[in-house]
Amino acid sequence: MSNPANTRHLNIAAIQQACSDDKVANLAATEKLVREAAANGAQLIVLQELHSTLYFCQTENTDIFDLAEPIPGPTSNRLAELARDLGVVLVGSIFERRMNGVYHNTAVVFEKDGSLAGLYRKMHIPDDPGFYEKFYFTPGDVQFNSGQSGFTPIETSAGKLGVLVCWDQWYPEAARLMALAGAEVLLYPTAIGWDVTDDPEEQARQLDAWVTVQRGHAVANNLAVIAPNRVGTEPDPSGQSDGIRFWGNSFICGPQGEFLARADDTTECILSVSLDRTRSESVRRIWPYFRDRRIDAYGDILKRVRD
Repeated sequence: MSNPANTRHLNIAAIQQACSDDKVANLAATEKLVREAAANGAQLIVLQELHSTLYFCQTENTDIFDLAEPIPGPTSNRLAELARDLGVVLVGSIFERRMNGVYHNTAVVFEKDGSLAGLYRKMHIPDDPGFYEKFYFTPGDVQFNSGQSGFTPIETSAGKLGVLVCWDQWYPEAARLMALAGAEVLLYPTAIGWDVTDDPEEQARQLDAWVTVQRGHAVANNLAVIAPNRVGTEPDPSGQSDGIRFWGNSFICGPQGEFLARADDTTECILSVSLDRTRSESVRRIWPYFRDRRIDAYGDILKRVRD
């Protein structure tokens, strides 16, 4: 990776957690798991999407905006202090209040000295039954005037992190743009689960699709992928459905899509991996996708449809 002072291996942890409606308790549980991961040698620790609250997007409720915080703010300050105290790079998730009426689903990255290395505001925003995110979140900015897009890796002592969030994981364009900008690992903090009334066969198809598409991004870009997801069943506040059972199955895979660690669908846990920093370079030498890309033929990718 990008810091020559680092050793060949990077110790990574992804945290899979259940959440309640008690924000203080959620953050305390997160901190306990982060401290445990750091004590076991983790240098980069990645938390799941919206880890300090329930997944509140099952319904549309204007009162929920009271949960949003500025950056810096109470939750980001706590995560910064935790990163500094433990000397780790920490990736967290915040319901960000950017200004009155503009809110984001934001991943924050703190350097091991507690400074804010960067943030990523979720670019793809879903709007599906039980996942009404467009009501709450403004998409991240496309900053063409600065010479950067919304898909820009964040520089840290752990390397260049291609941080994306949940629904972004279904879009190969996002992963590819991060890779083209020099990302050395792809991160997907996630909150995804099943409608509890779906039959087991449908649940299996959905989970397999979720795992497969992200492993595909690893393969297509020769990059490791870190994908922490939550667990537990969270009720629908409106009572119109039976809620969401978050399917866990957090995983870390290598640049050929190989599983390095994988969680189950019920247990709070820490996935720990020692990632070989040289693997991406080695794989790209034998599978040179980036050399063989036909960039002269891809202009239509910028169209909504091809007529």
